[in-house]
Amino acid sequence: MSGNNIQKYRFVCTLTFGDIYGQIIVWLITITLSLASALALMGAKRPVYALATAGLVVLLSLPFLLFAFVTTLLNHIEVSPVGPGTKMEPIPGNVSQQQPVQAAS
Repeated sequence: MSGNNIQKYRFVCTLTFGDIYGQIIVWLITITLSLASALALMGAKRPVYALATAGLVVLLSLPFLLFAFVTTLLNHIEVSPVGPGTKMEPIPGNVSQQQPVQAAS
């Protein structure tokens, strides 16, 4: 394979805060309920159960939160081939907005 046959690709992440906002709210509610249950159990004869309950809820919710974030991120990555001579223009609101327009060679 020679260097002239290499296809160039453009990777664009279209993820915004609004895409994960609901996931963050649900997880914050989960943490709040976990802490509320821990405080309710604190008055019991064995406060170790309170800490175990809070820790278990947080520990079991983290894999689901991570899975939701990663799948949402992967669903917002766009890959498109760039032909020779195609001008690369920045996407509004993206980090690359500050870079000048450049031609792909």
